[in-house]
Amino acid sequence: MKAIRYYLAPQSPWTYLGHERLLAMAERHGAAIEPRPIDLARVFPVSGGLPLAKRAPQRQAYRLVELKRWAAFAGRPLTLHPKYFPVDGNDAAKLIVAAELAHGAQAATTLAGALLRAVWAEERDIADADTLRTVAQECGFDGAALYDSREAAAPTCDRYTQEAIEAQVFGVPWYEYRGEPFWGQDRLDLLDRALAAG
Repeated sequence: MKAIRYYLAPQSPWTYLGHERLLAMAERHGAAIEPRPIDLARVFPVSGGLPLAKRAPQRQAYRLVELKRWAAFAGRPLTLHPKYFPVDGNDAAKLIVAAELAHGAQAATTLAGALLRAVWAEERDIADADTLRTVAQECGFDGAALYDSREAAAPTCDRYTQEAIEAQVFGVPWYEYRGEPFWGQDRLDLLDRALAAG
């Protein structure tokens, strides 16, 4: 079966904008998605990346132009300046991995989509324990139990981050198909072609 390795961060607007399109594409091609939540704070220093607040003003300004443009293109609701951003995504990442370990990759991918929407469309705080429990519950999980199991998922989160570093990932979303990397939701058309080619 075709498989797409999907490196993501639950606080990333670009991951949010590409998420539903990725799911539709995978379904169309009969491909499995392997979600890999990672810690960008560990990836950026070894890959030359900078957190948003440390980027040059012109880059920050153009980011807003592109977010607005891509949200319109993708038909996704997006708040340019959500109430809870920047936000620490580490507990949310652990929650996604906890869902994967307990219920499988598809469940984890569903939860990832809900957490991305929580930040960028619903202005909810994914660093808040009650929010995480509630979002998990809304996805059909036992929210309290899943939240309580997140620390057991921490070693897997660490492994995914290290795996990303070794794979030379430097930003999210990052898709890998048959060893070929695709960085950014604006590369989904190219991933689509690769999937079609088999």
